[in-house]
Amino acid sequence: MNDSLAVAGAPAPAVWDLLPAEQQPRWSAHPDLPGVRRALQDAPALTTAADVRTLRRQLAEVALGRARLLQSGDCAEDIRERGPAHTAAKAELLAGLADRMALRTGRPVVRVGRMGGQFAKPRSSPTETHDGVDLPVFRGHLVNSPEPHPAARRHDPNRMLQAYEASAAVLRALDDRRTDAYGPWASHEALVMDYESPQVRRDPETGAPYLASTHFPWIGERTRQLGLAHVEFLASLANPVACKIGPSASAEQVVRLCRVLDPDRLPGRLTLILRTGVRTPASAVTPVVEAVQRAGHPVVWLSDPLHGNTVQTSTGLKTRRLADAVGEAVAFRRVLEQQGLHPGGLHLETAAADVTECLGGPVADEHALSGRYESLCDPRLNPAQARELIDAVFS
Repeated sequence: MNDSLAVAGAPAPAVWDLLPAEQQPRWSAHPDLPGVRRALQDAPALTTAADVRTLRRQLAEVALGRARLLQSGDCAEDIRERGPAHTAAKAELLAGLADRMALRTGRPVVRVGRMGGQFAKPRSSPTETHDGVDLPVFRGHLVNSPEPHPAARRHDPNRMLQAYEASAAVLRALDDRRTDAYGPWASHEALVMDYESPQVRRDPETGAPYLASTHFPWIGERTRQLGLAHVEFLASLANPVACKIGPSASAEQVVRLCRVLDPDRLPGRLTLILRTGVRTPASAVTPVVEAVQRAGHPVVWLSDPLHGNTVQTSTGLKTRRLADAVGEAVAFRRVLEQQGLHPGGLHLETAAADVTECLGGPVADEHALSGRYESLCDPRLNPAQARELIDAVFS
């Protein structure tokens, strides 16, 4: 942060706080917002700079082709699932899937959970209709509640403090389970700037700013616009960072993103998560990969084979087909290997329970989806489906 712009002894707003940001809650006029931001600024860091440095070194191993990465967990965390038993179940699934990937690839796997802060979600529409009533869409427990009535859907900045406490509980449990440098580490989408910006801290050894709300923040397809807040925010951090890349991104746009997010071309700094959809041909993906390679950015390449393959059933329920996810992830691996590059791994939305949200494997047809559809937002793979996907991609 630029303290040289301080006025009357108060630190000036950071650059990213002065820029427009997409997908933000509508609570700027709420009287509690300034106090909540101050409380987050004064709160203990949820991660350490030393751990952030360790993860960055591990991701450098992935970028250099000596390891793989599995990033997996809930679409949107349930703020009530902060207890040790919930965290243990998610961490054990992550470890089991990573072991499976390691066995099939012959390389160690860095384990990163979508957990300990995945409480905010970007949405394609600001509203939705329930029983003929238009309501603000659910944006994650950090912003509002999923219950379909106006009071629950109101955007409330005080929820950020609840999210912080839940994140702290999950991250403590993850710390207790970490036995080596491969994890489990925490990641989430750095979406709500009022939550993330106050949690920037200084590395006591290097003085560099790092985001203390997580080890590994990412930005999404809807927030990767150059010159806006999210890209500038991630560019300022010492954390390893990631950016999702959808089918609309041109090779030129992606290279410009790389220049901003990875100016020094350092292995382990930047992960690009491709989420193009199974129907996007390789001819559309290859130019992006080639351009990044020519520009000299040693990125970690991940496949997110779920987000581009969401469909609706005849009854309007969102789902994903396991076969589509396998097809996209296999095509991703083929494109990378044809360019002589290392397919770094997978970014998956998975549930630790035997949910029935995606079609395929043990979920035979649309009728089976109603058995245990529990996601707060998008459909997740259950453990059996995740294992099947890993087996198919790395066979």
